[in-house]
Amino acid sequence: MSGDLGDLYQEVIIDHGRQPRNFRKLDGATQAEGFNPLCGDQLTLYVKLADGRIADIAFQGAGCAISQASASLMTTALKGKSEVEALALFGRVHAMLTEGLDGKVPPAELGKLAVLSGVWEFPMRVKCATLAWHTLRGALQAPGERVSTE
Repeated sequence: MSGDLGDLYQEVIIDHGRQPRNFRKLDGATQAEGFNPLCGDQLTLYVKLADGRIADIAFQGAGCAISQASASLMTTALKGKSEVEALALFGRVHAMLTEGLDGKVPPAELGKLAVLSGVWEFPMRVKCATLAWHTLRGALQAPGERVSTE
């Protein structure tokens, strides 16, 4: 990753890590608990659906800058998306985080989420970045169940 682009990505992650968007409890929402036993990151994800779309989404929890930034970026990207679109985006982001971009996932399909692309180079941090995404899948497919990155 070139220096300027890497610096920009780092700045965005730090910004979302320190000032996460949609960090709040969302009453009346479906929720799921996520936990990363490797480093202790944990979060509660709240999802409100209306007509098959994510009308609102929020999270609360504690963790490293990567897990907080990933949850913040995810909630921002998913508002207004259908459940199908959200799960498809989960697949693209998961592939990016576990396999890298290498032409498999065009950055244009990820928008601002591409700032997380450098995480795949640090295997110990991948679970930090995927925690929110696995919790999203749990909230949509098995609400109320606790999700673990292990």
